[in-house]
Amino acid sequence: MSNRHKKPSSFGSRGPHRHMGGRTIEKAKDPKGTLRRLFSYLKPFKLQLSIVAALVVTSTLLSLLGPYFIGVAIDQYIATSDVEGLLQISVLMLSTYLASSIFSMGGGWMMATIAQRVLRNLRKRLFEHLQTLSLSFFDRRPIGDLMSRITNDIDTINQALTQNVTQLITNLITSVGIIVIMFGLNVWLALGSLLAFPIMVGIAALVGKRTRSGFRSLQMNMGRLNSNMEETLSGERTVIAFEQQKKALASFNRINNATRDSAIQAMSYAFLIPPLMGILSNVNIAVVAGLGGWLVINGFATIGLIAIFISYSRKFAQPLRHIANLYNSIQSALAGSERIFEIIDKQPEIQDDPDAVPIGKIKGEVIFDHVNFSYVPEVPVLKNVSLHAEPGQTIALVGPTGAGKTTIVNVLTRFYDIHSGNIMIDGHDIRKVQKDTLRKQMGIVLQDVFLFSGTVIDNIRYGRPDATNEECIAAAKLADADQFIRRLPKGYKTELSERGSNLSQGQRQLLSIARAIISDPSILILDEATSSVDTRTEVRIQKAFLKLMEGRTSFVIAHRLSTIRNADQVLVIDKGRIIERGTHKQLLKQKGFYYNLYMSQFKGIDLTPKKYAKTRSEN
Repeated sequence: MSNRHKKPSSFGSRGPHRHMGGRTIEKAKDPKGTLRRLFSYLKPFKLQLSIVAALVVTSTLLSLLGPYFIGVAIDQYIATSDVEGLLQISVLMLSTYLASSIFSMGGGWMMATIAQRVLRNLRKRLFEHLQTLSLSFFDRRPIGDLMSRITNDIDTINQALTQNVTQLITNLITSVGIIVIMFGLNVWLALGSLLAFPIMVGIAALVGKRTRSGFRSLQMNMGRLNSNMEETLSGERTVIAFEQQKKALASFNRINNATRDSAIQAMSYAFLIPPLMGILSNVNIAVVAGLGGWLVINGFATIGLIAIFISYSRKFAQPLRHIANLYNSIQSALAGSERIFEIIDKQPEIQDDPDAVPIGKIKGEVIFDHVNFSYVPEVPVLKNVSLHAEPGQTIALVGPTGAGKTTIVNVLTRFYDIHSGNIMIDGHDIRKVQKDTLRKQMGIVLQDVFLFSGTVIDNIRYGRPDATNEECIAAAKLADADQFIRRLPKGYKTELSERGSNLSQGQRQLLSIARAIISDPSILILDEATSSVDTRTEVRIQKAFLKLMEGRTSFVIAHRLSTIRNADQVLVIDKGRIIERGTHKQLLKQKGFYYNLYMSQFKGIDLTPKKYAKTRSEN
């Protein structure tokens, strides 16, 4: 019995057993590679992590002393009615548990601090990289899915770092410590205590494997649910306008029900672990109690020793149960990390050439030389487009919807790269200059206005962050926006809601024009810039544009042909080709496509394929 007082361990449980609940869990395709990359974000915190490990190990070792003190108290003080000794060991036991808790809290707090710094860096890296990706990437990715990666996937890593790392260390040390101490105290009782161990490990492995497929389905459905909610809430005005609330609810319910079903399927397996482990733990206690009783009767053990083993046996299942749950959680974190790194590894489709140089001040000569482009392979949008804009000229792009007018602007700004041909600005191939220096000299007013949350003046200043308040107000006056801004509750300091929804469409358009004016561009692009304002306001804006366009090359896309009568060139686009070109007067004299389009707006003449074909044949 000389080994009876070797220091055994209590199981270092850190709170109740936790399941993933509604959290999505999916196994990573390359867990080792993902883990290495995730650890790279932890490298700057090596010293802090070492302190965390030391605190957790100390806390766990102190918690292992609890059952040992219980055994000593029973054999040495309770059995001998030594009240003073019992009081002393009780104080020692309390001090040990208190110290263990303090070290545990210190390690947990420090690990949470490290985790939040790591997550901040990871979120920053992800968001920074998203800003470098091309528009084509966002064309193919639902915003809800990207939001899910920034929020849900980051959150899975947060849980793994803040809780699971310390719990994993604690559970591993506790499991090993219990086994070592039990064998040091009594080999036979230790063997009896481990009878259920292989079964516990088998159950944990089997159930963990079964849950992964269910959680993989849950991950997919959660992404679909986020996309559906983001799309519906963003378009709530349209939903209400068309009385489609029931349809929106039906779509949401369908995906929500699928998410529920996959979650139930996955969690049905996950929730099997606690009761099964509980049954095996109780069986284990019964074995220890029976075997220990026999040993006590025959003089091979003491009651205190049996109390120690029963205490250890009761808690021995908890590390396995926690580790099984931690396995799922860590797999989820690795899967989330993999999804994040997948975006970070995505290379922008539009990249500067290795030999790209910054472009100086642009004069504004623009040449398209036999340009071809398509968004989707085998579906050409621009076909052999050639044009020449002299510095300071205004080029009007007209034609039916979908003809390719906006696409010409998209390739000019290098939002997309052309497939063949060349685009030259001031004699420079735009693929040979740094795109940032090119875009900074372009002012764009889009048909689909986007305003950000913030003040009115901040949205104007978005075109040039270093602009003064006076310059922003001057730009607003030039855009004919000053008058309505001053009527707002706080004038230029009025806070705009998301997307500027507390302004009218026309007011939002005026602000976007002011934003373009403040950037003082060398090349100005107006994509249906006056489409959402009334005729009277349009006239005032056109006068402002005439002043703004002086000395600048301007590309104007307009369905209202009255707005481009003074353009130096009018290019008529149809099915990706320039079919007519000239001034407004020249094209009217030709009585071709432009003539029919113009007359259909002002004299009620329908432009039909038959009429157009006849007109073309007459000319």
